[in-house]
Parts: sequence; structure tokens; C-alpha cells
Amino acid sequence: MPSARQEQKWILRRAYSFHFLTQSHSPKAFLQVCAPCKTSTELVLVWQFNCEEAICFRDAWLKAWLEPECDPQALQSLKVCLPQAEPQREAAETDAVREELLHFKAAGGGTIVENTTTGIGRDVNTLKKLAEETGVHIIAGAGFYVDSTHSSQTQAMTVEQLAGIIVDEVLKGADGTNIKCGVVGEIGCSWPLTPSEHRVLQATAQAQSQLGCPVIIHPGRNSDSPFQIIRILQEAGADASKTVMSHLDRTIFDTKELLEFAKLGCYLEYDLFGTEFLHYQFHPDIDMPSDNERIARIRMLIDEGYEDRILMAHDMHTKNRLMKYGGHGYSHIFKNIVPKMLIRGISQDKIDKILLANPKRWLTFK
Repeated sequence: MPSARQEQKWILRRAYSFHFLTQSHSPKAFLQVCAPCKTSTELVLVWQFNCEEAICFRDAWLKAWLEPECDPQALQSLKVCLPQAEPQREAAETDAVREELLHFKAAGGGTIVENTTTGIGRDVNTLKKLAEETGVHIIAGAGFYVDSTHSSQTQAMTVEQLAGIIVDEVLKGADGTNIKCGVVGEIGCSWPLTPSEHRVLQATAQAQSQLGCPVIIHPGRNSDSPFQIIRILQEAGADASKTVMSHLDRTIFDTKELLEFAKLGCYLEYDLFGTEFLHYQFHPDIDMPSDNERIARIRMLIDEGYEDRILMAHDMHTKNRLMKYGGHGYSHIFKNIVPKMLIRGISQDKIDKILLANPKRWLTFK
């Protein structure tokens, strides 16, 4: 039987669940536990690319996936994957997510942070329904993703207008509902950063300054990107101590550079647990680390005194990573990574801090 302490773990786990090359890309939800229990911070449950502004993002992704020999005719044929209304498919996918949430809950998970934002089909009504049906708390994310998902209206907005939308999504409700967001993000950044993304960062800082809310950032795929983002946020009034920098396991590889970044005071998230492959289609020059290498990196950061700033997650963005389709599922860190951390000499107290105290502190509004 697990101890009461073990039952109270919070775990930051990122898990986007895309539906690759199918008619609907449905947001699978970022999981986070808001009561004393295990938490998963990044997990996409139910998002759909069914809006005009997402088409260019989808096509860019398809091109990256098919390169280096991208057949224009093949790309054109894949455009039939533009989301259409398919109630039966959507119901089946929602059922798969519901199943996964129940597995997550059985493993001790209690909360999910859903970081699907404006422009990539956030569906807060479905999130609410899933939360009610499973008993897993789901926290919706406010804000905007990368430039390629920004509508022409979004790109034309001022910083103040963007900040107003973010604040309203937290205080009043998102997407015409009274369902309020509990975190800002995932705020998307490219490399190089675009003018629209720069304004969104400034707006995020303004919203955080007003609300004292947690923020989570998707950096561009360049080691300079996290530094640039924190600088822009701080210059606009953001609180680095309430900000998570995601995807560090694919962004900063040099130890000296990582420790320099750690000094800036934000949370350091290793959120690609379960992602191990030879070819990283978004940036082929990057050698994606293994889970063992991620654990070693976390051990190094603990040894350097950063145990209070570390978060862990899964960036699931393919439905084949759900247990139903043969994947690790939302409970991979709970079931597989924590035991290996113990073997590698990371104490239970340190693990509890990373999986319980740190996410709880981050998620608490000031």
C-alpha cells in the first residue's frame, strides 16, 4: 500500500495528444494536480485544428515531417485532413482520453493542466465534462500559441488588447463560457521570435503582473530562446518565479549554459519524458535525449542546488502514446521514471519536492 505521502505527490507532466494526419487534431490536455495528489502539467486532452489560422501551422508541420524530400503533391493530398465534423470519431477519441484519465487517477494522479490555447481549438466544455466524469481536476490554459496559429485579428492586436483577453479568460471565462482558465499558457514562441509573439509575451507579463498567475512558456528551438523570453517577460513586468520554461530537454544542452539560465529564477521543466527517437522532425540537428539522460540532467540540477525549481512532465502529442494505442500513457513518470530516479540516487524527499511541492507552489496565485 502506498504511504499517505506517496498518495500526495504532485507531478508536472506534459502530454499533448495530437492525432497525426487524421481529420481532427484533438487537444488532449495538460495535466496538473490541484489537491494533494500527483499532478501532470502538460497534457493535451482535446484540441482541434478546425480554424483557419491553424491551417498554415498544420501545413508547416506536415512539410517538416515530410522533409527533406517533401513531395508537393503528397502535401496537397494531405490537406484533405482539414478537420471536419465527425461526431463518431470525436466521441471515440474523447472515450480514449476518458480511459486514460481514469488510468492516471488510478496511478495517484489528481489534476491536469490543459495548456491548449487560442488558435488551436481549445474546448473548455469538453474539459469540464471529462473532469466531471473522471473526478480528475483539469485546469484550462489561457493565452496564445506560436505565431503560425495567430489569426489576422490576433496579429493586429495591441499588447493591451492581448493582455485584456488573457485576463478575461482567467477572471470571466474562455471561449464564450463561464469556465475560467487557471494558468496562462502554453505561450508559444518560435525562433526567431516574431513580432506577434513578442507582443503576446509582453501581454502575458502584463496579465501575470495584474493577476499573480502561473505562466508556462514554449520556447523556440534554439538555446538562446529561453534567455530572450525571460528577458522580454521581466522587462514587461513578469515574475520569473511564477514562470515555467518548457522543453529544456530539447533546447539547452550545454551544462554551463543551463546553469546560467537556471540563475534567472524560473522553473526548469523537463517535459519530454517518454519521447525517445532518432529523428526529431521539427529540428533534425537536435539529438533528442533519452529518459535516462533526462534523469541524469535532473540529478545534476539537484546537485547544483536547483531542486526547488525543477518540474517534470510528458509532452505527448501523438495519440499512439496513449495506453489504448500502445503508448506509455499519462502515468509514465509515476510508474517508470520515479523508480529509475530512486535507482540513480535521487532521494524520495527530493522526488516529492519535484513532484509535489514545486508544482503546487507554481500553480498557486500570488
